[in-house]
Amino acid sequence: MFRYIIKRILLALLVLFGVSVIIYALIRLMPSDYVDNMFQSQMQQGRFDQEDLDHMKELYGILDNSFWGVLSGYFRWLGGTLTGDFGLSFLYGQPVAQVIADNMFVSFALALVSLILEYIIAIPLGTRVAVNQYGKLDYATSVLAMLGISLPSFFLSALIIKVFAVDTGWFPIQGIADATVNWDGNPLGLFFNQLYHLVLPMLVMTILSIGGLMRYTRTSTLEVLNADYIRTARAKGASERSVVYKHAFRNTMIPLVTMMAGTLPGLFGGAMIIEEVFAIPGIGQKAYRALVAGDVPFIMGYNMFIAVLVVVGTLLADLMYAVVDPRVKLIR
Repeated sequence: MFRYIIKRILLALLVLFGVSVIIYALIRLMPSDYVDNMFQSQMQQGRFDQEDLDHMKELYGILDNSFWGVLSGYFRWLGGTLTGDFGLSFLYGQPVAQVIADNMFVSFALALVSLILEYIIAIPLGTRVAVNQYGKLDYATSVLAMLGISLPSFFLSALIIKVFAVDTGWFPIQGIADATVNWDGNPLGLFFNQLYHLVLPMLVMTILSIGGLMRYTRTSTLEVLNADYIRTARAKGASERSVVYKHAFRNTMIPLVTMMAGTLPGLFGGAMIIEEVFAIPGIGQKAYRALVAGDVPFIMGYNMFIAVLVVVGTLLADLMYAVVDPRVKLIR
């Protein structure tokens, strides 16, 4: 297994290098950059001319968009990254690593609670509909799952806000805490107020993700229920509950456990659209606004952060599969 892990780490470094090259090239080839977006109004009003604009781009290191200019810019960024310096965010005026560290835990809390709710609801429901295949519950949950998978996040967010915030007034529309209240000296009150503000985005994230996991659980359970050892257990007179939850369910959990390792990027990466719609100050909202503004250092730092999480999550998924299923040997 040690050789396998070393080989995967070396391959991961090669993948991260390729990803960084592609992302940097795409960012530099965008039709407008941070300086263009920042001084567009001044250019239209005649306060800024092209010479001033080129001077500003030179200060930010994004003037030369030729092949060699982009290549030299990439290696400058790579050299700083290898020393732990991800650069200074154009938009936020702070080191990229600091912006990510300061804002990712809001996204982590939001994603973690949604993930827990997703597994609590989807796995028992997927098992139940598999046992009652082609029943009314199976058809009903299939339709609801397809709706949840198909609905865009911004549309469902707007619908949830309309129903539970605008029409009923049960929950706040946006934000993470009441801005009119002084929370100094009342951390417990602040915590519950923040939890209250996060109910609607948690609901949206859970609805959007529950359908896929439920269908995956249903498919895995159906495959296990058709196995020979399940028929043997039934032939020995085991109760249906024992067959489903003692024999089938434990083997159904094998692929589901490996899926949990793949959720690592989603836990720390944030949900751009949902955080922007609900004005949640998480890493997803910061990344969305940096992308719109053309903030090259932050976009690079954020995307490489996500890429590292994907690589680590994939490696953990492989290792987890070998842990939960002893028949799998990592000898590649």
